[in-house]
Amino acid sequence: MRTVLVTGGAGYVGSHACKAFARAGWQVVALDNLSRGWPEAVRWGPLVVGDIADAACVQAALDQYRPDVVAHFAAYAYVGESVQQPDIYYRNNSVGTLNLLDVLRGSPCRRVIFSSTCASYGHPVRLPIDETHPQAPINPYGWSKFIIERMLEDYAVAYGLTSTSLRYFNAAGCDPEGEIGERHEPETHAIPLAIAAAVQGGVFRVNGTDFDTRDGSAVRDYIHVSDLADAHVLAAERLLSTQGAQVFNLGTGTGTSVLELVAAVERATGERLHVEYGPRRPGDPATLVAAADKARKELGWKPSRSDIDTIVETALAWQRASLSAPA
Repeated sequence: MRTVLVTGGAGYVGSHACKAFARAGWQVVALDNLSRGWPEAVRWGPLVVGDIADAACVQAALDQYRPDVVAHFAAYAYVGESVQQPDIYYRNNSVGTLNLLDVLRGSPCRRVIFSSTCASYGHPVRLPIDETHPQAPINPYGWSKFIIERMLEDYAVAYGLTSTSLRYFNAAGCDPEGEIGERHEPETHAIPLAIAAAVQGGVFRVNGTDFDTRDGSAVRDYIHVSDLADAHVLAAERLLSTQGAQVFNLGTGTGTSVLELVAAVERATGERLHVEYGPRRPGDPATLVAAADKARKELGWKPSRSDIDTIVETALAWQRASLSAPA
C-alpha cells in the first residue's frame, strides 16, 4: 500500500484529497496545525497536529509513516488578507514550504504534489490560460505560491526533488456524499456566500457589472473540489515514475459569470436571491478560464462533476446539513 502525507489535510481541498486518496487505496496521513482546518474533516487516516514550519515535527511524521509522496496543501489562501498582511503569507506559505522541502531533501520521500493557483498568472494576456502563460501575480497570495513553484524547479535541478504543481482555478462545491464540505471563517467564496444569502435571507453582493463579458459580471472557471482531489491522486501515481518539476492547470475550460452563478443558486434553492451591485474590486480580471488540455492528456484527468448546477447542488446540500446539525 502506498502512503501519502497530506499537509493541510484538515482544510477544504486537503480533506477532499484525503478521501480521494483513501478511495484509491492509499494509506493517508494528515498533517495540519488546525489554525484554519478542522479535526472533524480528518476521517481517512491519522492526524498529526503540527506545523510545516516545525522541522522536527515534519521529520517525525516522515520517520513514523514513511510516505511515498507528500501532497502539500498547507497555506493561507485569502487574497484580501494577503494584501493587508503580506508578512504572514510569505512566512507561512513560502518560508513554511522552504522548511518542508529542506526536511524532504534529507529523507527517502522526495516527491511532492503542490497545491498551486491560477493567481500566479495575474491579469491574463490571452484566453484560455495555459501553462505557458506569463506569470505576473498581482497580490501577495499569488506571489507566495509563485515563489514556491520557483523553489520546486530549483530543488529539482539541484537536489533531485520530484514535484508536480497543480494550478487550480476556482475550487468549489462539496463532497457529493456529504461526508465533508467547505468551511472557512470568514467565508469569502462566492458560491457559499450566495447560498447562505438565499437560504438565510441575506444579501449577495456582485462586485462589478461593467466587465467586458457577456453579461457585464466577472467570469470564472469553477472546478468541483472532488474533481480537484481526483487529479491529485492521478498526479501522485504519475509522480512515482517521473523526475523533475512539472506543472498542470486544473480547470474546466468553461467560464461561469457571477450573474449565471446567481441564477444557478436560485434554481437549486428555489429562492429569489437579494442581490446588491457594487463597483468592481481593484485588480479583478474580467475573465479567468483555464486551458487544461495538458492535465487531460498527461494525467488522464477528466472532471466529471464540474458543471455549475452540480457544484451548487453539492454545496447547498452541505450547507443545509451543516445548518441542521446539532450545535
